[in-house]
Amino acid sequence: MKAMVLPAPGPVETSPLQLVDLPVPEPAPGEVLIRVEVCGVCRTDLHIVEGELPPHRQNVVPGHEVIGRVERLSAEATRFQVGDRVGAAWLYASCAVCPYCRRDDENLCDAPRFTGYDVNGGYAEYIVAPEAFIYPIPAGVSSREAAPFMCAGIIGYRALRRSDIQKGEPIGLYGFGAAAHIVLQIARHWGCEVYVCTRGERHQELARQMGATWVGSSHARPPERLRSAILFAPAGELVPVALEALDKGGTLALAGIYMTPIPALDYQRHLYYERNLRSVTASTRRDGQALLQLAAEVPLRTRTQEFPLEAANEALQRLKQDQINGAAVLRVS
Repeated sequence: MKAMVLPAPGPVETSPLQLVDLPVPEPAPGEVLIRVEVCGVCRTDLHIVEGELPPHRQNVVPGHEVIGRVERLSAEATRFQVGDRVGAAWLYASCAVCPYCRRDDENLCDAPRFTGYDVNGGYAEYIVAPEAFIYPIPAGVSSREAAPFMCAGIIGYRALRRSDIQKGEPIGLYGFGAAAHIVLQIARHWGCEVYVCTRGERHQELARQMGATWVGSSHARPPERLRSAILFAPAGELVPVALEALDKGGTLALAGIYMTPIPALDYQRHLYYERNLRSVTASTRRDGQALLQLAAEVPLRTRTQEFPLEAANEALQRLKQDQINGAAVLRVS
């Protein structure tokens, strides 16, 4: 099978991913073999490829926003049938035995494995995945549109929950990429005014087109005090900016898996009056199920730009340069 492999991390400008031919993987007990149709290109992939996240596996195949069809079942796999359309996300599997898994916080698992990081991911024609950790994809949404749901959508939904959003109250989004353009739709569905702070005129224009109440630059102050805010950009310098825009008792959720250093915070300006600062760590299967239910209910629509599998380096380069409006998706088969 064709696959884009990372022999060693490096700047995406050097095109570190290499197109190779690998054997089709065999599903272990409880796993299914998936023929990949499309795979979203996530900013986490960029952090893996460039080494900002320490390598977990040599010659890994990145990609964790996978949509495809079940090709083959292992002996113990009974949840799906051959031909079913399914999605695989960042959380490949949790240990099920640590204290966090036992209390239903599998996103905090002591020994998790992640798709495209610990195991080969969706920048390939086939992947294997545990049937317990993949999702049935609802009818009525194309595979290309569904791919960003598998990480951008799921992590965006979890970030919304972590921001303590209340229906009808104002929320700020810092950065406007794949996750934020999904979150904006959910927040508007809940009757919230959405204030978007982002760099780049193209991203600002997309936010306006999608119904943002107000749009400004990354460091701009929204005209309304925010009940909730989410920082999607991996820019630590924006943490005090976003905190200062919160109302009393407001909450800022940090949605990234990686972030540049956060400057010193001034207690009175940034944290006093019970302002809250929360991180977001991975997601649970409950988050994925809830997001897909919302996707059908709203309904959610994603803006995507398609690339062939062989152009994965180019897609990552354009993501790094903020040249993707919405989400990048690799067409695999």
